[in-house]
Amino acid sequence: MSSYLTAAPNRIYYNYWESLSIHDLFSILILNSQSFTHNIWTNHLSFLSNSLYSKGRVLGYERAKRNQNENTSLIQIEGVQTPSDAQFYLGKRIAFVYRAKREVNGSKIRVIWGRVTRAHGGNGVVKAKFRNNLPPKTFGASVRVMLYPSNI
Repeated sequence: MSSYLTAAPNRIYYNYWESLSIHDLFSILILNSQSFTHNIWTNHLSFLSNSLYSKGRVLGYERAKRNQNENTSLIQIEGVQTPSDAQFYLGKRIAFVYRAKREVNGSKIRVIWGRVTRAHGGNGVVKAKFRNNLPPKTFGASVRVMLYPSNI
């Protein structure tokens, strides 16, 4: 991978960068020279920014043909396409942030916290368990996959 990067430092192929996971992108940033890293960061990786979380989407509950398991939710994390990419997120915390009608402790914003437990299938989907089960209204909603606790 690094030989490809040194051969053509000014030419970026978008499909190549879109296929990489966040973990691969950070290792590229660390391994390559400072000027090349700065060029990639400013032009092509600005979507990573400085946030402490990645975006994810709630797909539904873990289920079989006739039974569903409400205490395990399926989450698709942005930029994760394979089970090996999903390994990076195992143990990471997930926050479902929502607004409620009634104010509690001076805020209408509430959070349901969960944790990534394992990969699910071959498309980079992960299973997650939340402290309180996510309500079905959250299907299709976005969640924040925090980049902590760190395993690196």
